[in-house]
Amino acid sequence: MAVSAFDHPYLSGLLGDDEIASMLGIEAEIGAMLAFETALARAEAKHRVVPAEAATAIGAKLANFKPDIGRLRDGTARDGVVVPELVRQLRLAVGEPYAKHLHFGATSQDVIDTAKMLLLAPVLANFDLRLSQTDALFADLDSRFGGNPLTGRTRMQAAIPITASDRIESWLTPLLHHRTRLETLKPSLLVIQFGGAAGTLEQLGGKAKLVRRTLAEELGLGDAQQWHSQRDRIADLASWLSLVTGSLGKFGQDIALMAEVGDEISLRGGGGSSTMPHKQNPVAAEILVTLARFNAVQLSGMHQALVHEQERSGSAWTLEWLILPQMILATAAALRIAGELLGNIQSLGDSA
Repeated sequence: MAVSAFDHPYLSGLLGDDEIASMLGIEAEIGAMLAFETALARAEAKHRVVPAEAATAIGAKLANFKPDIGRLRDGTARDGVVVPELVRQLRLAVGEPYAKHLHFGATSQDVIDTAKMLLLAPVLANFDLRLSQTDALFADLDSRFGGNPLTGRTRMQAAIPITASDRIESWLTPLLHHRTRLETLKPSLLVIQFGGAAGTLEQLGGKAKLVRRTLAEELGLGDAQQWHSQRDRIADLASWLSLVTGSLGKFGQDIALMAEVGDEISLRGGGGSSTMPHKQNPVAAEILVTLARFNAVQLSGMHQALVHEQERSGSAWTLEWLILPQMILATAAALRIAGELLGNIQSLGDSA
């Protein structure tokens, strides 16, 4: 039984996405956390919270730092979060007299949430590119087959004649909307998290906002007040992911139904059967439906994760770690599979 189908030795061939998985992998995640600590030291040095020599020493040591992953695992089991053990290792690497200046004024959630945004930025850029490519494939499909007649169906019953273009438009239009939604979402999503122990940045005094703004600039993220227990921006992202897979699932469902009719669409590359060699199963279309339903189910969990206790939650935060990466990979797989499916449509509608 697979622990996760997205990186399973063979199920990942169906459901995985190596490109996005590498963007979310352990090396990328550690790199993002180190980027936070390095940028924090620079920002604090700029505003004379820590000595300039400390920022230089921290940057030099972290540039090639490789953590002990085994100890990170043990530390996470003990502390519930990876940062305390990571900071311990980093301070040992930096050494005296500058170790105490590393991570100054920050808390674990600042590191992890900001690192998450650093990881998400290229992922969302990749998704936007894939949506653009998918849009172009739909446009090409329309140019080839849009004028062909189809039987319009309402409530699974034959209704009136339509064209292939009418149905293609119902597939394409939501994806155009999702690209617009993404551009609206990114400025409020891709922001730093920096609040310190309880969100007040009490150790930085009157320089708190200056350091935070400079930290955001250093990392190429937006500046924002701390959002430790305010998870609506993460829920917005999850909703967007579910919308994308849902729209691609509608496309997949329609293709599967058209393949069932038999004379409305011709596909190459269908899946084979172990007992019926004459079959060509619409596997890609089916998986788009599966991924749409998967993300729709996960979305309810992400809304559960909105319920943080007081200034920070351990349980709700951990729930995000379980669910959000799966939703991202499901969306990546859906975009990949949709592109492959579009490329395998040989005919659509009646060209006679």
